[in-house]
Formats: sequence, C-alpha cells, structure tokens
Amino acid sequence: MSEKFTNMTIMMEFLLMVFPDDWVIQTLHAALFFLIYLAALMGNLLIFTLTTIDQHLQTPMYFFLKNLSLIDMCYISVTVPKSIMDSLTNSHSISFLGCASQLFLVIFFAATEYALLIVMSYDRYAAICLPLQYETIMNRGACVQMVTASWLSGCGYGSLHVAGTFSANFCGSNVVHQFFCDVPSLLTLACSEEHILEYAFIIASCCFAFVCFILMVVSYVHIFSTILRIPSAKGRVKTFSTCMPHLVVVTLFLFSGIITYLSKTFKSSLKILISVLYTILPPTFNPLIYSLRNKDMQMALEKLKAGKISRVFP
Repeated sequence: MSEKFTNMTIMMEFLLMVFPDDWVIQTLHAALFFLIYLAALMGNLLIFTLTTIDQHLQTPMYFFLKNLSLIDMCYISVTVPKSIMDSLTNSHSISFLGCASQLFLVIFFAATEYALLIVMSYDRYAAICLPLQYETIMNRGACVQMVTASWLSGCGYGSLHVAGTFSANFCGSNVVHQFFCDVPSLLTLACSEEHILEYAFIIASCCFAFVCFILMVVSYVHIFSTILRIPSAKGRVKTFSTCMPHLVVVTLFLFSGIITYLSKTFKSSLKILISVLYTILPPTFNPLIYSLRNKDMQMALEKLKAGKISRVFP
C-alpha cells in the first residue's frame, strides 16, 4: 500500500526536458523564444484586428483568416511562455493536471487549425471552380457553421487523445523528453501494454486526417486544372496568387508536424529542436505568408496607419 501511494505521489508531476543545462544557453533560449513569441503575437493580432474592423476584409477568405490568426495566437501561447519561464527560473516541473491540460490544448489548437485549413481549401475551390455559385455556397451562415465545426472537431480530437494517453498507468521515470507534454513522449513513460487505447485513437485519427488530406489534394487538382484553362497569363497568375498563401501554410503545417513525429528515434536534444518546428514556425510565419504579397491586407494596414480605415463598427 505504501509503495503504491509512493508511486502515485511521484506521478503527480512530470519533469520537462530543456535545452543544454547551461545558464547562458538557457538565457539565450529564453530571449530568442520571447522575441519569436512577441513577433507571432503581434503579427497574428494585427491580422485579427484588420480583418475585424476593415469593412473591405469581410469576405469568407478573411473570415477564415481571422480565425486562423486567433488559433495561432492561442496555439503558440500554450507552450512557449512556460518554456521561457522554465529557462529563466530553472524549474522544469509540470503538474499532472497541468500536463494533461497542456496536451489537450496543443492537440485542440493543432487539430482545429488543420480542420480550418481544409475549410479554407474548400473556400478556394468554390471561389475558383464555382465562381457563379460562390456567394450562395459560402454565405455567412455556412462560413460560421464551418468554423464552428472546425473548433468542435479540434475539441473532440483533443479530448480523445487526452483520455487515451492518461488512461494508461505511468511507470518508472517521470521525465518527459520534450519541452512540453505531447503524446509520443508521454507514451514512452506508460507501462507496457497499457497504451493500446491511445494507439487505436492515433491510428483512427491518422486515417481520418489522411482522408481529409486526400480531399484537400483533390480540391487543388480541380483548382489547378481550372487555372490552366484561363486564357490570359495575367489572369492565371492573379488567380493562382489567391490560393498560393494557403498552399504554403498547409505545406508548412504538415511538413513540420510530420518531421516532428518522425523524429521519435532521434536524440532528446535534437528532438526538442525539431519539435520547435510545429509549435513555433506555423504561428510565426502564417502572418508573413498571408500579408507579404496580399494587396488587400497591405492597403488595410496603410489605411490603419493613416487613420483612414473604413470600419465595420463606426
């Protein structure tokens, strides 16, 4: 009984891995993460603000982009601030409940972003392949329903994985070989043969995600075939430029996630560096990708600077 109680006490918290145990390196890591975090917040907050108050940015594409910016702000806020504080205070523990909450939020926002990217690909398909029916298909009600479905699917996905991961008993070490709580790192701490449920969830969710990815690919095949049938070269370039940012964001999101989960055989320090890819890169680069060559966003930003923006709410 005493031994059982001791084991339960040990697993009341986990220890997160950190970058090399050197004060200078940890301080540099904290400073770099803070600058990246600040840039990501400012970039996404700017897009969220512009797409909210500028009446010329009230189309379905910018409505989805506003939600994507909100997701990215939440997504990067789940892991980076704690990592910064851990480096500055040299305290790397996280409570059992804190770990479960962090795992849920990471999966929740990542899954919601993936679902929203699928919705945005459908929006581009409707705009380019079905231009005459676009306003009917992508009406305000339909857009709200799609976004709501994205958030709810992310919530359900996160709940399933938290339930599956923490349904197992944890044995031995409580050191998570990651700078935040994620499924692969936690499963390595679970007792043998007690994580079958989570593996079943992973297989099922991967199959579903793959089907969604195929649908996204099919939509882009139709988009590209439609673009190639446009007579003028200028028209082809202009149409292609409207879906290029989304394509780049999808590629960045999927590539960073795949690389991270394929890195489970790497050393812990390298795994931590690679995990930065999908926790920091998408939220940081998405504002740049969507605003760098977007004339509507640039015009809205210039009007905001000059105080001449046409507001939705006077």
